Amino acid sequence: MSSSPGPAETRQEVDTTPIKAIPVRHYGRWVAGVIILFLAFIVIRSVVTNSALQWSVVGQFLFDDRILNGVRNTLLLTVISMVIGIVGGVLIAVMRLSPNPLMSGAAAIYVWLLRGTPLITQLIIWNFLALAYSRIGLGIPFGPTFISWDTNTLITQFTASLLGLGLNEAAYMAEIVRGGIQSVDSGQLEASSALGMSRAKTLRRIVLPQAMRVIIPPTGNETISMLKTTSLVVAIGYFELMVSAQTIYAQNYKTVPILIVAAAWYLVMTSVLTVAQYYIEKYFARGTSRPPAQQRKWGTRMLGFRFGSGSAQGGGGVA
Repeated sequence: MSSSPGPAETRQEVDTTPIKAIPVRHYGRWVAGVIILFLAFIVIRSVVTNSALQWSVVGQFLFDDRILNGVRNTLLLTVISMVIGIVGGVLIAVMRLSPNPLMSGAAAIYVWLLRGTPLITQLIIWNFLALAYSRIGLGIPFGPTFISWDTNTLITQFTASLLGLGLNEAAYMAEIVRGGIQSVDSGQLEASSALGMSRAKTLRRIVLPQAMRVIIPPTGNETISMLKTTSLVVAIGYFELMVSAQTIYAQNYKTVPILIVAAAWYLVMTSVLTVAQYYIEKYFARGTSRPPAQQRKWGTRMLGFRFGSGSAQGGGGVA
């Protein structure tokens, strides 16, 4: 009597030859890439060879003392205004989330008022505040005034610029911070309350560190936007980059090249802030469960070809 075949005899052989996958050819990307390169070549050539842009004048005034002073004042306005905006935004956001209806109502009115009126209008109001209040003082309401200052002396063009930019930014930052705080799971607030932590300590030790992942990206965008928004102080005559550029081309009538100089400096400053924002976001994104994006070579992303060695599993893959 014949015996039945064993497991080893019935097991089928497995083909271990690596599969040769053929990447998908993205012909649409090729066509789009060629068109974009062609248009970019036309634009760059037109800009470089255009004698009306007067590139020699651009190089002459790129590091002019007046331009550099304007750059310095622009950076100073940006930094101080963002500090005012961030600190004020955190306070207003906490007030809006307060169970006290007076605090939350006052914060809501502040946000409504500052976001609902044009920034340039607020700058002009702060600059001409002396028309409504000739003196600003401290004292008892409806009683004696202990100390007072002349409004024109107290609120200079620089102070008006900081008040207008910083307080307006605080209204926007309040909504950003509020959204970040509300993104933290409410169960963590309940757990911290059960552990006996105060509301302020919970906010400082539990909520804000986690909310920073949500707060940082829009805050970076607000900072870059603030750098360019400082040009609005031209309405009250404070000397920053755009005012310095206007002063120069009002004297030599080289309007276009001087504006190119100003635009170049704005691009340099925003580029530096963009790089800084990237690393700050990367720092606060540590420990997240989201896997890092796979880095693919330029040719793979653009043309659909896979260059170099295959993936870690061996063999090629679909691009």
